Order: sequence, then C-alpha cells, then structure tokens
Amino acid sequence: MKFFNLSVNLNNMFKKLLLISAIGLSGIAFSQNTVKEKLSNYLDSLCLHHKVMGSFAFVDKNQAKFVKVVGLSDVEHQQNANMNTQYRIGSISKIFTAVLVMKAVEEKKISLDDKLSGFYPEIPNAQKITIEHMLQHRSGIHNLTDEPEYMQYYTKPHTEADLIGIIKKYNSDFEPGAKFEYSNSNYILLGIILEKIYKTSYAELVSTKIARPLKLTLTKVGGAIDPSKNQAESYEYIEGRYRKMPETDMSIPGGAGNMVSTPVELLEFIIGLEKGKLIKKASLDKMKSFKDGYGYGLIKLTYDKSSGFGHNGGIDGFRSAVYYFPDLKVAASYIVNQSSIDPDDIFDNMMAAATGKDFKIPSFAVIQVPEAELKKLTGNYASPGVPLKINIFIQNKVLMAQATGQSAFPLDAISETSFKYDMAGIVINFHPEKKQFDIIQRGAKTTFTKE
Repeated sequence: MKFFNLSVNLNNMFKKLLLISAIGLSGIAFSQNTVKEKLSNYLDSLCLHHKVMGSFAFVDKNQAKFVKVVGLSDVEHQQNANMNTQYRIGSISKIFTAVLVMKAVEEKKISLDDKLSGFYPEIPNAQKITIEHMLQHRSGIHNLTDEPEYMQYYTKPHTEADLIGIIKKYNSDFEPGAKFEYSNSNYILLGIILEKIYKTSYAELVSTKIARPLKLTLTKVGGAIDPSKNQAESYEYIEGRYRKMPETDMSIPGGAGNMVSTPVELLEFIIGLEKGKLIKKASLDKMKSFKDGYGYGLIKLTYDKSSGFGHNGGIDGFRSAVYYFPDLKVAASYIVNQSSIDPDDIFDNMMAAATGKDFKIPSFAVIQVPEAELKKLTGNYASPGVPLKINIFIQNKVLMAQATGQSAFPLDAISETSFKYDMAGIVINFHPEKKQFDIIQRGAKTTFTKE
C-alpha cells in the first residue's frame, strides 16, 4: 500500500482553501456574519493541521445556507474535493431503508407486525421477530460487524445467500422486544426484504421513491469508489502521511450502509422527509417513536434543550451525520473522508454557528519530546476492574498506545508527560515517578499502573 506525503503542498493548499473561503463554492453563497466566517476559518485550520478532510453544510431558520469543503477527494492525484463530491455515508443509509419500509407499509406491501419467518425462517427466533423489531434494533439478531471474522471478508463481494448464511449462524442475543441493541444485521435484512416484496433492486427503490421525488442527483447506492467520477476515497493521517483505507464492498452493508451522497443533498433529504414529500405524517410520526433514543432508522439528538432527529454513520475512513431540529428550524450535515479528531466536536460547532452562537477554536499546538524521555513512559499498563491492558510504545519516534485487541493510535504531546488523541477525545497524563498514567475521556478518569 502506497503512502503519499503532502507536506510540500501545504502552502498551495492553504492558498486554495482561503480562496474557497473567500469566494464560496460553485456560486453557492452563504451569510458572511462573524460566527459563520469563524466556522469557515476553523474548518480551514483543521484541514491545514491534517485534522479533517470533508464537506460540511447547514441551513438555518432563515434558510441561509452554509457550505464548506476542505481537503482532497483523491490524495494520489491531488484532486480537491468540491460540493458535488460523493462520499460514502455509512449508517445514514438506515434512514433511507426505514423510509422505504414505511412507504411499503403505506402501499400495503408489508406490515410492521409481519414476522421475519415469512422471509427467512432459518434465522434464530425468526417466528418471534417483527419488521418493527428490526427497524428499532430490538430483534436480538446478532450484529455481524461485531465479529472478528468480519474483517476477513468485508472487502469481498457477497451474495444474498452469503449474507443470510452468515447472519443465521449466530445465536440470538436476546428475546425480541426485550431491549435495544444496535445491529447492522437488522437493516441488511430489511434491505433484502424490500427487494423481495417489490421485486426490484434496493438501488432502484432509492432512486424511484426517494431521489427522484426530491430531485437528488448525487444520492444513490454506491459501488466501487471511482475518483475519476468525483467520488472520494477515505484516508487516515499517520506518521506525516495520508494512507488510503481499505474499501468495504457495498454488497455487504446493503440497506444498513451502502449509500453515497453529499451534505447538501442529505439536508434536502431530511427536510423533505419532515415536510411530507416522501411519506405521510403519520408514517413519520411512527418513525419518531423513540425507545432508548432510537426510532425507525432515526436517532434522537438533543442540542441546547432542543430535540432533533437524524442519524450518523461510519464506514471505512468516512464519518457522517445529518440531523434536523424542527423547533430551531435548523438542519446540519457533514461527511468527512479523513478525521484525526472526533467529528461530533465539529458538529457541535456547526450547530453553534447555525444558531448564531460563538464557539472556541482549539489549539493544535504540539511539542516534540526527546525519545529518551518518551522511553521512560513505555510499558504495559493495567487497571483493576478494567478488562484490557494498554501498551505504550515508540514507533518512528512517536509515542503510541494500543489497548488489548484494538488498533494502535498515536499520541500528540502537549507537555513532556501529557499527551492527547483527538479522534477519541482522550488525554493521557503520565506520572513516571509512580509508574502510572491517568486516561481521561469525556470527563471520566481511570488510573493505569505499569506492570
């Protein structure tokens, strides 16, 4: 796998980003008030420091649109992304699947009370599992993406029979209806069931029942990524280089995550859904029947005491979200194809800008710690009551951390004994004299001791 170093192009990239910021994107103008300008500068800064690449958009109550695109869609060919670049949206696809199911209910093709056994009786508990259970992730069907073997086959094409064979071999996790537990298997099955009852492909259903009514031209079922067609690859930035991520074969996620789109079109989709352009109000109200924060393909999200609905997504190196807040009359969406910080932090700042509030731009300053000092921190650490250990080691003069059974990640120094990993919102404070460190994540602190 090739690595591509972009450091020589940072000056040119920064000039291009400033130009985009100044003139807008392809004629799309947005309000140049202070907080929106600050958001634009913030996204430029994130990209310049290799923290994020992607596309961002929101519509506020005055219908003023903000659109911003930063970074590259194709690193190898130095291709800048633009507002029409298609990105994989991962689990946001579940909203589309749920809408199609509700459309099928309206057309009397299926009932929410229909049993899975009418389609796939061989799946454990199928005679007890309803369509509604699957929509709400309350079926007990095991999530195939949780299994280690998933990493052995996710880049290879699979047939319907292959997927059913994988899903049916896992025992049920709990009795249907007993609780909420997120499982991609539910929506893979729903996508296949839709194809059966309509006798056509999921891709065609998305096109005829969602994309065409809303005049969406860039929102569709994806295939193999083709950068020559303005489709973004996904990356991680590590050791000073962008590394292309392996690519999920879209035959596997199906109705759980096989779509591509843009933030602008995702806004048009979720607003169109709210305005009744796709399904009846009664059907959307059913989709908003939230239990444990989840409805039918919708997540309930609270921002500043306001309640919104939508979904987030993640596939390969892509991260995405789209949410609409009816009382604020604000919708916001992003899709990133590289991120070294938690995209939720970006979303919070987008919502601040959309509602006219100020926000704080983080400092990206890091320091260089001599390797001799880093060596004092290395070793295997454990904590009583925590079922994993953390190995701290040095790789190419960079301090790394790796928890049991997980991938290693780099730590950025903010002092000789304090380090951070922005992607997960982690800060690690070492106490070498005690042979300990404190790991802090979302306000929770846990102490680990060197073995």
